[in-house]
Amino acid sequence: MNTALLSLLIAMPLAVAGILVLLRVPRPLDRVLLLAPGTVTLAVSTWLLWLVRDGAVLAHNVALWPGGIAIPLVVDAFSALMLWATSLLVVVCAAFAIAVGDDRASYFGPLVLVLSAGVAGALMTADVFNMFVFIEVMLLPAYGLLAMLGGRGRIRAGRVYVTLNLLTSTIFLSGVALVYGSAGTVNLAALAGAASESPAVAVGAGVVILALCVKAAVVPVHGWLTRAYTGTSVAVTALFSGLHTKVAIYAIYRLYAVVFDGDARFLWIGVLAFSLTMAIGVLGAVGEDTTRSILVFHMISQIGYILLGVALFTQLGLMAGIFYLIHHMFVKASLFLSTGAIEHTHGTGALDRLGGIARREPLLALVFMAGALSLAGLPPFSGFVAKLTLVAGALEAGQWAAAATAVVVSVVTLLSMLKIWGGAFWGTPPEERADQDTGEHAGGGVAVQDPPRVRPALLMPGLVLAVTTLALGLGAQVLLDLSAQAAAHLLDPSTYVEAVLR
Repeated sequence: MNTALLSLLIAMPLAVAGILVLLRVPRPLDRVLLLAPGTVTLAVSTWLLWLVRDGAVLAHNVALWPGGIAIPLVVDAFSALMLWATSLLVVVCAAFAIAVGDDRASYFGPLVLVLSAGVAGALMTADVFNMFVFIEVMLLPAYGLLAMLGGRGRIRAGRVYVTLNLLTSTIFLSGVALVYGSAGTVNLAALAGAASESPAVAVGAGVVILALCVKAAVVPVHGWLTRAYTGTSVAVTALFSGLHTKVAIYAIYRLYAVVFDGDARFLWIGVLAFSLTMAIGVLGAVGEDTTRSILVFHMISQIGYILLGVALFTQLGLMAGIFYLIHHMFVKASLFLSTGAIEHTHGTGALDRLGGIARREPLLALVFMAGALSLAGLPPFSGFVAKLTLVAGALEAGQWAAAATAVVVSVVTLLSMLKIWGGAFWGTPPEERADQDTGEHAGGGVAVQDPPRVRPALLMPGLVLAVTTLALGLGAQVLLDLSAQAAAHLLDPSTYVEAVLR
């Protein structure tokens, strides 16, 4: 493969975004151009997965500038997996946005495309400063999407999101400056193992990882997520859930593996913080009463599971964490989209204003149940393989408390998923309850009005992702093999380093 083509995964969505801004195109063509770059990236990333499945690493210095000046783009099994997963999510979430009409908002398409370009750059770059730049490219359109879509709470959500990320970006950039000041470079390959040898580099890289932990919503710096993600539109919430925090998690894995060389001295901090994230996130979900707020708290909890893999830093632990990362991106987006279809159709996600949906919408109920069972870690879905492998990795590493926390949190996760099931999908519809009350007061029966039905276009995106998590569960060996290859490069990044420096 000509590795110069890697830069097109960034340039293509940026170019299409420019076309949509500069030219007035008909709505059908506008939608095709919105979906096309993600579809192409999905196809290319599938090809990249095939190329790197045996441990190969593809690298390219943009514009053939020498190392230290050029932006190095690198694809191994880990980054290829992430490119594949994020591109699928962009396409599915954009399709949902089209179905609900979010794409009619001014510049929605260009903002989503610029965001996806930033994600691709952050996943491929092998330079800490350029990682910061691409994350900012990813964040800038997110501010616009938050401000223009959602209900009355979108301004408050946007204010929280912007303030938090501006502060965190300042911390991130300060860490990059400390790394450069102490090591004289921000190239990941040149920094390989530097933090384990130099306390100054360790401090700078630690500041960067701290900023990434805030962006990933790790306890105790997680409160912003519940305020921001519940105030925007469903499509944007699902998109952000699969991209923003997950890019931060990817960066934590990559930086700790390469720059810290998996230094065992600091792993206990991660085990403690990520175990608390698992527990506090799920306890927060128990007290919520809307579908989206419950799912957002679960998102925090599941981030703890994913990051526990890097805190174990064994072959099995890293493999489990990477598998869990890919699984969670699909499952969480599926849940947001399936419950979002209800929220859009019925005008609310409050559990006390819903009920009886399973009787009217059996396929939608099945889609939600698939995501809920996968999130809780039950077979035959991908969540079962993810949690079983992670618990096995924790036990192998001697982290018995973390393994026990993971099991207990899974039980509570299932109970809170049943809370959504009982409130929204089971029970008596609110229309029937209101008519029964009216009939009792009037002394006679009152005709029950037919409630609105979820349109197939709203159902399909969540269904696609639910089928994906089932396929990843039934055919888990494929993703396990790719995750194992990605974990091997993190444990021994020498191949990655050689490819960057070549």
